[in-house]
Amino acid sequence: MEATLTTRLRHAAGLMQQGQVQAAADAYRELVQAHPQLADAWYNLGYLLRRLGDATAALDAYAQALQQGGDAPEQIHLNRAGILGDDLQRPVQAAQELRRALALRPGYAPALLNLGNLHEELGERGPAVAAYRQLLAGRDASGALRLEAQARLLRLEPPADAGDPRLAELARAAATPGLAPAAAANVQHALTHAYDRLHDHARAFDAAAAANRHRHAAAPRYDPERSARRTDALIAAFGPSPETPAAAAADDAQPLFICGMFRSGSTLLEQVLSRHPQVRAGGELDLLPQLVAQCLQPFPAAAGALSRAQLDALAARYRQHARQVFGDTGAARYLSDKRPDNFLLIGLIKRLFPAARIVHTARDPLDNGLSIFLQQLNPQRFDYAGRLEDIGHFYGEYRRLMAHWTACYPQSLHTFDYDAFVRAPAPTLAALLRFLDLPWAPDCLQFHRAQRAVRTGSYWQVRQPLHADACGRWRHYREPLAPLREALRQAGVACDD
Repeated sequence: MEATLTTRLRHAAGLMQQGQVQAAADAYRELVQAHPQLADAWYNLGYLLRRLGDATAALDAYAQALQQGGDAPEQIHLNRAGILGDDLQRPVQAAQELRRALALRPGYAPALLNLGNLHEELGERGPAVAAYRQLLAGRDASGALRLEAQARLLRLEPPADAGDPRLAELARAAATPGLAPAAAANVQHALTHAYDRLHDHARAFDAAAAANRHRHAAAPRYDPERSARRTDALIAAFGPSPETPAAAAADDAQPLFICGMFRSGSTLLEQVLSRHPQVRAGGELDLLPQLVAQCLQPFPAAAGALSRAQLDALAARYRQHARQVFGDTGAARYLSDKRPDNFLLIGLIKRLFPAARIVHTARDPLDNGLSIFLQQLNPQRFDYAGRLEDIGHFYGEYRRLMAHWTACYPQSLHTFDYDAFVRAPAPTLAALLRFLDLPWAPDCLQFHRAQRAVRTGSYWQVRQPLHADACGRWRHYREPLAPLREALRQAGVACDD
């Protein structure tokens, strides 16, 4: 019996190491059904279920790992906090899990760092500062975690002038031989924002360039030809289709997709809509990309062969996972899914949800490109983000695809212009609400008062009243942005002088 159990455990572990996520999850599920005392098996099952997008089941598996006396329970609570905060949009419960981790292991640096991040996302500056300072006061934090806390504090407590000793200290730290590229990139991004606030734009740009070199050093280079082929394939796979009546006419709350380029104002827009009594905000959800990865490979070719019944089954799966995020939707007519790169999936969205309404956020291309370059973006998802010429090419492909979607679904798409909203908030918002068949709600213009977690790099900006500081920001960086301007010109994207 023992030999058989050992063999099954090795088999399940081997599947997980080979990246066979579904097969490994099935193997561990069978193991814990037969041997519920196996805490490590429950732990691995929780990890795999999260990879598969089943957040609720992953939480339950981690709870079983705790109940069975799993090793390092503080790590299990940390993982549960990640699911609650990132996947299920339950920040209060996520904070409770982090505090349980800290109760088990006071000074546990990963929990303190995550707690600080969570407070930032909730707009709680003081508690965030306290968490980072507690991390730095402890002794068990690695050098990388300490640097991350210092970098976060620099953004929360920005320097008043270029003589602030923290700037020189972090610059020296970023140049430390052997420092992990990710840690160096985090520090350089903090310096980028500090120098930008001080209007030292030359140093800010140099720090951003250094950050992107570190972050993208080990990542595959953006391939313009591959990107163009993807656009061609999407255009070929999804042509015009009949448009159906507005989603708001349906009885149940309907998904509302907010998409566009990253850093184009999507977080601001969702914050605005979250103040409307008939909209529930879901944040940046992974539901559609997970459906594509798990059920529609190769994409987009596989989508073209689906029957209406198969499409309805996938739509039901999306709704089932969405219920885990939103819970009781009350009187809401729309549930917003604000994942910007869903612009790649608009054709699929209209197949899955023929009545779906889609809001496309747009912004001045130079401001948009600059904001991407200055921001921390994962090179595995954003291979174009580290080089200005690549940003410009990707932007051109985005524009080409959006022109196709707009031609295919003119009644289902509304472009929300960030710059127009800054100039004239009320009429720009009124046009959007008319598109959504929603009544006017003046509270939407008080978006900075919304009490919700914001899980993007814009979480402090959207907690301020509307201002025009980000419009025309590219002019401070006119000369170093020449590669971006040239790439946009080659892509046929007009730019201001």
